Amino acid sequence: MSKLSKEQFDAYLKQIRELAEGPFEEMQPEIEVTNVFPEEFYELAKKNDLYRFALPEQYGGWDLSELEILRVQEEFSRGPGGMRMHLHYAADLNWRILDDYGSDELKAQYMDKFQDKTIFTCFALTEQSGGTGADIHTTAEKDENGDYILNGEKWLISHTDCCEFAYVIAVTDPTKTGDERLSAFFVPVDTPGYEVTPMPHMMGARGAAHTGLKFTNMKLDKKYLLGEEGQGMEIAIHSLSVSRAHIAASNLGMCQRMLEMALARANDRITFGKPIATRQMIKREIAEMQMYTHALRCMVYDFGREYDADPNGKYIEEKAAMCKLFSIYSTRIVSDGMLEIFGGDGYFEDSPYGPVERMYRDARAMWLEEGAPNVQRITIARNCQKFGGKVEYQL
Repeated sequence: MSKLSKEQFDAYLKQIRELAEGPFEEMQPEIEVTNVFPEEFYELAKKNDLYRFALPEQYGGWDLSELEILRVQEEFSRGPGGMRMHLHYAADLNWRILDDYGSDELKAQYMDKFQDKTIFTCFALTEQSGGTGADIHTTAEKDENGDYILNGEKWLISHTDCCEFAYVIAVTDPTKTGDERLSAFFVPVDTPGYEVTPMPHMMGARGAAHTGLKFTNMKLDKKYLLGEEGQGMEIAIHSLSVSRAHIAASNLGMCQRMLEMALARANDRITFGKPIATRQMIKREIAEMQMYTHALRCMVYDFGREYDADPNGKYIEEKAAMCKLFSIYSTRIVSDGMLEIFGGDGYFEDSPYGPVERMYRDARAMWLEEGAPNVQRITIARNCQKFGGKVEYQL
């Protein structure tokens, strides 16, 4: 567990909620238009330890448990979706991949630089022509010195406007047919041949800088290989497995805030002389929203306890996928219920109850982050069959 007392941790959760619903919200109207975070956002994130809290103590972090990290994420996810996307990544994939798979040399050089955003990363797996799996086409061929020459393209890559390094998955052995074709690299973005390519404006979660990447005869020192050759898909899948539970924690934070806004609206909205909250069909919507939110919280918190007991536990991958998939169902039910309770007023941008219209859009991005629903179903079914339908819980 962390070195924070319960009182200190609870105060920090309150601090992050107030930040997300206050200063972060005040910046968002401009971001909706520009699709760019102002420097003030990064400075506030640093000032409030949002790059530090999830790191191990040896790198300048707080040594929070996984459950505590997920609870912090639940709070900042009540705010704008693009900021949530950035901060969710900062608390997980951003540093965890290098910590898990980087060489001692790379970790000694860079790991303590994550705590104040001296360095930030992006994760480059997906390709427009090959998807997100063993069929990717970006290549990393060895030269006569044992270094790598990268060629290819990536698509739908977040945080490319604020990163100094990219985690890149590429083919190192085209003679193989399975996952062993792939390797992972820690790529400095100032390497000659590295290029950012534009993508259209996003529907929601704006500001998180989704672009493509292009590599043209990009020479990379062999020291930037992560793990070993042929380990690329293992690195990607293991890293995404944990991140899927973090996506679910984000959906949980959004569900809770949308539920609270809907309750306030239902109590205030008067028809035929009484609040619509007294109507049976509105009570039904509220009950569904509360049930899904509570069930999602139970799943996310159970994952956190499971991870704290053993980060490599046999149910980690399955539970993370179940958390992610169920969180999609939950945000769909809760956001639809919220919009129905608000009626036509919820379809407009400005609402005295909160960002109803924007949160409805923002929630949809998380259906696709770290794998679409069918990807989660494949993972769940594979593990369910492997373990005969058994799942153990951390009580």
